[in-house]
Amino acid sequence: MFKNLLKQFSILSLIITLISCSSSQTVISQEQNIQQAKHVILIGVDGFGAYAFEKAKIPNIRKMMKNGSYSLEARSVLPSSSAVNWASMLMGSGPELHGFTKWDSREPELPSANLGKSGIYPTIFSLIDTQLPKEKTGAIYTWGGIRNLFERELVELDYNGETDTKTVEKATSFITEENPVFTFIHLDDADHTGHKLGFDSPEYYNEIEKIDELIGEMINSIEEKGLLKETIIIITADHGGDRKSHGGKTLKEVQIPWIAYGKGISNQGKMNSTIVTYDTGATIAYLLGLEIPEFWRGKPVKESLIK
Repeated sequence: MFKNLLKQFSILSLIITLISCSSSQTVISQEQNIQQAKHVILIGVDGFGAYAFEKAKIPNIRKMMKNGSYSLEARSVLPSSSAVNWASMLMGSGPELHGFTKWDSREPELPSANLGKSGIYPTIFSLIDTQLPKEKTGAIYTWGGIRNLFERELVELDYNGETDTKTVEKATSFITEENPVFTFIHLDDADHTGHKLGFDSPEYYNEIEKIDELIGEMINSIEEKGLLKETIIIITADHGGDRKSHGGKTLKEVQIPWIAYGKGISNQGKMNSTIVTYDTGATIAYLLGLEIPEFWRGKPVKESLIK
């Protein structure tokens, strides 16, 4: 009799434990699919090496760092060139999978491991189009080569600005008037100056400081519209630079900033996470409550979030 009761009690305990574990797993799954903010803005500054923070006078960006989460030890993929890294950032994977391998790739030199309905390796725009089909997105960029690295037909705004100023002005009006769920802003003037005069030249830092001013003005406009409290902004880069070039394996070329600021972002400041540029796409997907494809290699930078 006692043995039978003990056996029944053990079975009941096992059932309760299994139900408890199942419930716990369900909660975790639901938490992973919660949208953190109504809008995410990705600002990519071409040629903005982490080393530049030693000299650059960038009060607006530093304010975001102080009130958000950041790393100055994030890394590009190799080679440390433009198209390779912008593709990796938007596609959540490295060049060995998406296939863009050169600084000015217009199409994959290596066949992509996976193809979306638009015929290229799926980007964050593809994920949003599939999982949040009613939401608006936009890509506004100064360097025309960006147009080859995302599904242009999937965005509401596809705009190639002549200068960083025009790019930010267009992006600001799009964000404040259309309230898109995701906006990608690419800025190129610092990289252009780095190639011409040097990535450690006074002129280079002057361009970085102009970009800081533009970012500050954009944030003020978003705040005036009452949108900032529902917005997350990520600032990062494709690569840094050494002398008048990049594409190599030095830390000046490979080490980049990664800054997150806004709703639900921790104000811890410096993070300890190891970040590669393809983690940016995965982080944006996570922040928007999207399911991240198995074939993506990036992982969300969860340390940046309020616990």
